[in-house]
Amino acid sequence: MKENLKQTLTDMQYYVTQENGTEPPFNNEFDSHYEEGIYVDIVSGKPLFSSKDKYDAGCGWPSFTKPIQSEEVTEHFDASHGMRRTEVRSKTADSHLGHVFPDGQGPAGLRYCINSAALRFIPANKLGEEGYSEFSHLFND
Repeated sequence: MKENLKQTLTDMQYYVTQENGTEPPFNNEFDSHYEEGIYVDIVSGKPLFSSKDKYDAGCGWPSFTKPIQSEEVTEHFDASHGMRRTEVRSKTADSHLGHVFPDGQGPAGLRYCINSAALRFIPANKLGEEGYSEFSHLFND
């Protein structure tokens, strides 16, 4: 499977999702992206985050207050790089997504700091045609 992913993902997407990498801050696709829609796992296509929960944390990576479906985002202790952090991964594909920190906005006070390279964006007006119509209600104001 990993060999197949090397053929379908970009080098950065593979590095982030399969090798627990981190893309450069402020130099990634979704840090300053605020179109309405959902963000899905680049590997499995499972829904992860909504633009309704995205905010600018000033950290250089897309930040969210919560996952769109909490059961699809798993948390793991990470002591790499001399730090004590909580890594977040996608449950279905086991893709490395980023980390969650207790300094965020919203009721839970969490900041899901996610690598753009782990995500694919589905615009709100394309949710039906992309097979995510169950999330359309999030954008019907």
